[in-house]
Amino acid sequence: QVQLVESGGGSVQAGGSLRLSCAASGLTFSNYCMGWFRQAPGKEREFVAAISWNGGTTHYADSVKGRFTISRDNAKNTVALQMNSLEPEDTAVYYCAADDTLSSVVVITTPPGEYDYWGQGTQVTVSS
Repeated sequence: QVQLVESGGGSVQAGGSLRLSCAASGLTFSNYCMGWFRQAPGKEREFVAAISWNGGTTHYADSVKGRFTISRDNAKNTVALQMNSLEPEDTAVYYCAADDTLSSVVVITTPPGEYDYWGQGTQVTVSS
């Protein structure tokens, strides 16, 4: 079955960096747009970043643009999120997700409801 396993979360002070990774298995990884989402306590899950099946297109939420970078390695079935200049407002559980865009004209997906598979999440805590 499909599995998405996130790693790399932790606690960091404001201004610091973390790198999240997501390892995918059980799917044809290069068919999928990969996204990162986050959910803070009491808030809805929100889009953070996404990358097209071949890595040629990326899209970021305005709140993380210029600070976060999404990348993927189709040979290793992994997607990463490099997070720099972290702020306390970035504190949340971060989720990796996969959306099959093989038969779609859309290469980047942002609504969480459009994604087919989700990881279990990894906690990121940024202290001031």
